Amino acid sequence: IVRAPRISSFPVATQDVALVVDKPVPAAEVEAALREGAGELLEAIRLFDVYENAEQLGDGRKSLAYALRFRAPDRTLTVDEASAARDAAVALAAERTGAALRG
Repeated sequence: IVRAPRISSFPVATQDVALVVDKPVPAAEVEAALREGAGELLEAIRLFDVYENAEQLGDGRKSLAYALRFRAPDRTLTVDEASAARDAAVALAAERTGAALRG
């Protein structure tokens, strides 16, 4: 018997976030902090861009852009719920890796 996880019939809320970190900081470390900070509503995370430009970001800095997919098993998430999960993820990444929102 093959057992597959239940797939929610509720829609996904996707939010992108770009974080600036020191070049030596591994993307996997930032991703782990984002994953933990986002909590149980985070369904998936994907690194989709790495950008390095000393003129725009500062010497020794890089930008990591992630797509965060949020979904609840029992309801449609509100924009506020998805944004709160994203904000919690970014806060933990900032605390653990020194990441700052690129803006």
